[in-house]
Amino acid sequence: MKKFLLLLAISILTTSGHFAFAGEGMWIPSLLKQLNEKEMKAMGMKISADDIYSLNHSSMKDAIMLFGRGCTSELISGEGLLLTNHHCGFSSIQKHSSVEHDYLKDGFWAMNRGEELPNPGLTATLMIRMDKVTDQVLQGVNDQMSEKERKSAIEKNTEQLIKNFEKDSPYQATIKSFFKGNEYYMIVTETFKDVRLVGAPPSAIGKFGGDTDNWMWPRHTGDFSLFRIYVSPDGKPAAYSKDNVPYQPNYFFPISLKGVNEGDFTFVFGYPARTNEYLPSYAIEEITKLENPAKIKLRTQRLDIFKKYAETSPKIRIMYASKQAGVANGWKKMIGQDWGIKRTHAIEKKQQFEQDFQQWATANPHRTQQYGDLLNQFKQVYQQIRPYQQAADYVYEGALGVEAQRFALSFLRLAEISKEHPGDTAQLYQMVKSLQAREKTFYKDYYKPLDMEVMAQLLNTYDKNVPDAYKPAWFAVIHKKFNGDYKKFTEYTFKKSFLDDPEALNTFLKNYRANDYKKLEKDQFFQMAMEINRFAKQNIWPKLDQLSARTDSLMRIYMRAQMEMQSDKRFYPDANFTLRVTYGKAGGFSPADAVEYKTFTTMKGILEKENPDIYDYAVPEKLKTLYKDQDFGPYADKDGSMHVCFVAKNHTSGGNSGSPVLNAEGQLIGVNFDRDWEGTMSDLNYDPSVCRNISLDIRYFLFVVDKLSGAGYLLDEMKIVK
Repeated sequence: MKKFLLLLAISILTTSGHFAFAGEGMWIPSLLKQLNEKEMKAMGMKISADDIYSLNHSSMKDAIMLFGRGCTSELISGEGLLLTNHHCGFSSIQKHSSVEHDYLKDGFWAMNRGEELPNPGLTATLMIRMDKVTDQVLQGVNDQMSEKERKSAIEKNTEQLIKNFEKDSPYQATIKSFFKGNEYYMIVTETFKDVRLVGAPPSAIGKFGGDTDNWMWPRHTGDFSLFRIYVSPDGKPAAYSKDNVPYQPNYFFPISLKGVNEGDFTFVFGYPARTNEYLPSYAIEEITKLENPAKIKLRTQRLDIFKKYAETSPKIRIMYASKQAGVANGWKKMIGQDWGIKRTHAIEKKQQFEQDFQQWATANPHRTQQYGDLLNQFKQVYQQIRPYQQAADYVYEGALGVEAQRFALSFLRLAEISKEHPGDTAQLYQMVKSLQAREKTFYKDYYKPLDMEVMAQLLNTYDKNVPDAYKPAWFAVIHKKFNGDYKKFTEYTFKKSFLDDPEALNTFLKNYRANDYKKLEKDQFFQMAMEINRFAKQNIWPKLDQLSARTDSLMRIYMRAQMEMQSDKRFYPDANFTLRVTYGKAGGFSPADAVEYKTFTTMKGILEKENPDIYDYAVPEKLKTLYKDQDFGPYADKDGSMHVCFVAKNHTSGGNSGSPVLNAEGQLIGVNFDRDWEGTMSDLNYDPSVCRNISLDIRYFLFVVDKLSGAGYLLDEMKIVK
């Protein structure tokens, strides 16, 4: 073990030899000085790694926030002003919206701090530091242990490390695995709980192009929203209170008006969610040839139904806007990912690497013993995974694609407590209160006829594509009692359930007693939820968990072996929702024969795309007037045009949405919000020829805030560099 860790350290810290392609890599900020600073400066960076990440003084890391649970945001003023994407703030904007106050359609701007809107449950999390704790986590772990013993020892060590740290600290800590379990870091954080909505453009700007343009370039979307962090008067994180004051950060980003040109050095600082660059070919085949096609099919059906109903009513459009965006985002990415893997021959390239790996692994007896059968074991385990993974995908995307069915699942715990602990009134009370809160949220954005159509369609697809051994028992009922008529079964289910009736459910919960679980168990949706839960627990999850643990174990060894085989290569860890730096130069690309994309887009493209008959391509009248008058203020480019978006060779992923894009001086030039569709396979296989991150030009953000929205007072608290 010690010998391996030494080899690993040497491999990771190597700064000579073969570098990754410029643009590829998600780098740990605390290691930039050792691994990346020299290259970054050679590419044009004018600041130091210490300016980006430092424990000794304020640095850029002090201005990066994990926004909610899945996006990045950045501080842009000394008064806690927080910038992220429109799609990251979308659910908060939607919750404040109604037909009377349609902030999604019309936008929202607080014209003073008293008008800023609180968002219960929304958080912003700051990373204080990250410490390497590999030795402590792996203390007592050895190669003779079974995987179960290894996991138990790591969990015990991890829990103790966190406990020891948090008992004497005001901060929180988590421990994350890097390099597939070969390294570990403790991430120390501070979470802010009072995050208020300050402003958002109308969807005609913030979501311009909608699902059609999503993941595409060229792009003309003003994808941003503004929030503000508040703290208690003593400067500590606190829940919402009218007495709270704006947060004063240790660092916030200066904003550049210089813009970005082809060949300029750029870097992105944020929280990429998940990548898997080092998987074997068997895993890539599993994802792109089995998992993605099934999910795409089921999501296409839901989206078609969402769209049909949204076009009939503004109210339904608002209710389902966030849901539709969430489903569509993954749907389109999966389509692009499958196409990209095929176009770049990624599977074939993996297979060629595996041939080289096998030759290396069997070149001497010691490596043969350690790694000789590794690829064969991967092949066997992925063959075993397939039926269980397919079943899991159809449960998640099929059965639980029905909103009422997902809602019914949340009542299982109430019935369980009622039967097993009927005298525990305190626990029952808390569970009922939780369900009452969930009920309000659920029904606010729920339309039964839509969900009924979704249910009939998805059950039909589920039934026709999954073997009987991997279906819940009620599919047999559909055939036996309803002659395979999914619509009739759906109508029967809704008729025999009160969980889809807000008045009936509200009365039920308001007067709930432990013995009332019997009424729940007679409910048709609840019965289906119990069967899904039972079926999955008995037939899917145990086997998937077992096989997934096996693949995790093999990947840990395979990762170690790859780094040993390519000891002169500089490796970066896969994304795992920890703070990373990526860097690359701005520049267009050629995705296909005779197609050349430029580095940036301008407002001219917005007017070229305008179509008032299509919601996604409506253009606000004031924006058209400003364009007609060329009234761009100080935000126009030196060529006189108003730039909107740009692309660069920064390796990004989900979670990087909202990340700051910075120039060579460390000034804010953009906000990352997407990747190009041709490069969506970058989570599995980075291709420098087509992989680009798409960003909002920061000058368009300033233009919309100031010239379009009339909220220019906000710019007074920003540091704008001309």
